[in-house]
Amino acid sequence: MFFHMILERNMHLHPRHFGRDLRDKLITKLMKDVEGTCNGRHGFIVAITGIESVDKGLVLDGSGYATFPVKYQCVVFRPFKGEIVEAVVSMVNKMGFFAEAGPVQIFISNHLIPDDMELQLGDMPNYSTSDGSVKIQKDCEVRLKIIGTRVDATEIFCIGTIKDDFLGVISDSGQTS
Repeated sequence: MFFHMILERNMHLHPRHFGRDLRDKLITKLMKDVEGTCNGRHGFIVAITGIESVDKGLVLDGSGYATFPVKYQCVVFRPFKGEIVEAVVSMVNKMGFFAEAGPVQIFISNHLIPDDMELQLGDMPNYSTSDGSVKIQKDCEVRLKIIGTRVDATEIFCIGTIKDDFLGVISDSGQTS
């Protein structure tokens, strides 16, 4: 799920930033441009943890900009099929529900919810057992298993299930005692 990787990126820098603090400007721009983004090949870049190297820049003809190859260490988040994750329910509808585990959105179809749970419509739609002891609704925490992923150039989508042992509601912040 979480990996520490070394990645490379060519950074373009405007000539007004050339000077003694050039390296600091490059690192600041790298963090602003990269942290919180999704790279389809590696996953979501959570944080830059270090700079391996900043190579000599090359001035681009006609613009004055310079490009610098930067090698950096970072923590990436990438879910895999078969992985168990804890997520927060973000939306419940008749098709199933959506949950978020960090930056990843996971869809759980109503076919992948235990058979003893039924959709209850109303002001707060939820899936609940017949006795009402277990409810899946917005803002409750669930443990689920990822059964499929689709990697896009800038996003990762997952499909999950709670129809297995030890999966389902962990805590329900929507209910009060």
